[in-house]
Amino acid sequence: MNSTDLSRLRIDRTAPSAGPKKPRRRWLRLLVIAAIAIAAAAYAASRFAAPPVVETVMVVNVYPSLNFTLLNATGYVVPQRKAALSSKATGRLEWLGVLEGSRVKTNEVIARLESRDVRAALEQATAQVGVAQANLEQGMAELRDAEANARRSGELLARKFISAAQHDADLARLGKATASIAALKAAIAAAEANRRVAEVAVEQTLIRAPFDGIVLTKNANVGDNITPFSSAADSKGAVVTIADMETLEVEADVSESNIVRIKPGQPCEIQLDALPDRRLAGEVSRTVPTVDRSKATVLVKVRFVDRDPRVLPEMSAKVAFLSRAVAADETKP
Repeated sequence: MNSTDLSRLRIDRTAPSAGPKKPRRRWLRLLVIAAIAIAAAAYAASRFAAPPVVETVMVVNVYPSLNFTLLNATGYVVPQRKAALSSKATGRLEWLGVLEGSRVKTNEVIARLESRDVRAALEQATAQVGVAQANLEQGMAELRDAEANARRSGELLARKFISAAQHDADLARLGKATASIAALKAAIAAAEANRRVAEVAVEQTLIRAPFDGIVLTKNANVGDNITPFSSAADSKGAVVTIADMETLEVEADVSESNIVRIKPGQPCEIQLDALPDRRLAGEVSRTVPTVDRSKATVLVKVRFVDRDPRVLPEMSAKVAFLSRAVAADETKP
């Protein structure tokens, strides 16, 4: 290799330098650190800053009746006619023909107890009435025969064909037949009385509705033992409870200090919790003439003027006692 080739391998130290790069990198690091610090400060400020204040407003419906409302009270819907139906007899429930919500009519049979024993007694009493009537027919035939015999005997005695003793015997027979008729009629009356007793016993095994209404609760099932006062173990008293929905009214407790502002016939406005969008017209029916000492209130009963089929017993209600009735154009809020 010659000297020219070796000269190519030497480092030329006279070439210009690119200059130091450390100051530029330092500025870049400072900029990154500053950006991170600004972002952290903004996050902390957004996290610990006070939440914005939001104002809420409650919107309610205002009814014109508020302008002439004297006082308000709360109470519950109750039926004026309500009955727990049971049987006067004791026995096992054999048939039940209603459920909760069933409509019943007056004297409709809604349940029946086992009645084979009392029905057998009724058939026996009916047969005894038939026997007594047959005996009366026989006695009447005997009476007619005794009357005819006594009449013939009198004719024969007038002609001297028989003795007076024979005529007296015929008259005695007539008197006996007449007396037996009275006894036979009394026997018929006694037999018919026994039959009525048996009929009552059978009727007592039937449970009938005393008025038109709706079944509220069913307290017994087929197979349960029913007693009049539920005194025996594992027995039931009332079979069902019914109510007349046409007699629903509101019972409201009014403070005794405000009772002077209540009078019978006073117009009212009834609002039910179950029907918040409707207000029903009512009026004061009566005031119970006693004060609840524990609550210092008087029970006031308000009847419905406006009726709604959705109103049910035991619904909670609010009653506004008004100074005048609500006009037709004052029913909307």
